Amino acid sequence: MTRIRLDISYDGTDFSGWAVQPDRRTVAGVLLAELDRILGAGTATGLTVAGRTDAGVHATGQVAHLDLLGDTWSAVRETLVRRLAGLLPLDLRVRTAHETPPEFDARFSALYRRYEYRVTDAPFGAEPLRRRDTLAWPRRLDLARLNEAAEGLLGEHDFAAYCRRKENATTIRRITRLDWRRDPDGILVATVQADAFCQNMVRSLMGGLLTTGDGRRATDWPATLLTRTQRADDVPVVPPHGLTLVEVGYPEDATALAERADATRRIRTRLG
Repeated sequence: MTRIRLDISYDGTDFSGWAVQPDRRTVAGVLLAELDRILGAGTATGLTVAGRTDAGVHATGQVAHLDLLGDTWSAVRETLVRRLAGLLPLDLRVRTAHETPPEFDARFSALYRRYEYRVTDAPFGAEPLRRRDTLAWPRRLDLARLNEAAEGLLGEHDFAAYCRRKENATTIRRITRLDWRRDPDGILVATVQADAFCQNMVRSLMGGLLTTGDGRRATDWPATLLTRTQRADDVPVVPPHGLTLVEVGYPEDATALAERADATRRIRTRLG
């Protein structure tokens, strides 16, 4: 078997998330259907994604892997991306498909995932051409307050207050970057990077920060929630359409890929 890495982009508006679901239009479901059409049903096996994005969340830097027989890959190596472009809907693109070491695991080999969240506080709301990827916030936002609040969330913590808990799953995560900028067009963009995220974590973080940015909460409030052991009901979960997965980072060599995958599979049960 040959392991193939796929680099994928999609507009998540009309998808019910990444994962295959019965009677739902999902990214993986649409992608697998067209792969089966090109390669033959069941030929592509083991489709695994770096981050299983929720319904409505977009991606410009999603990564997945799958396995093909060597002869199959040799036959489609030069044409697969072009053939997929002709079959996939316009809201889903496979930008590259290339052979990768067998140690590569799109999910477990990842060193980090990086997301961006776009918000406008313009009184008229989002520009029509950006309405699908930009949240309209009804109150004026202060950039300095947003960044002051974000700083308190950096590092490794138990983010139980910001996560939808799953049984036997840890909510300990390490955030290595969390900051805001205001672009020349006035759009506020949050960048958040971590080793991994639990369900609803990014959108909950954004909700907590935005309520400090508009002055309704103190700037230290988001960090005070890190002492909680349950999901905080007073943290708003912002809509998914402002969120985009922009990058997934990996080690460069096969040995490091395997080591990272092995380490990630171990359940983290304590801080540091």
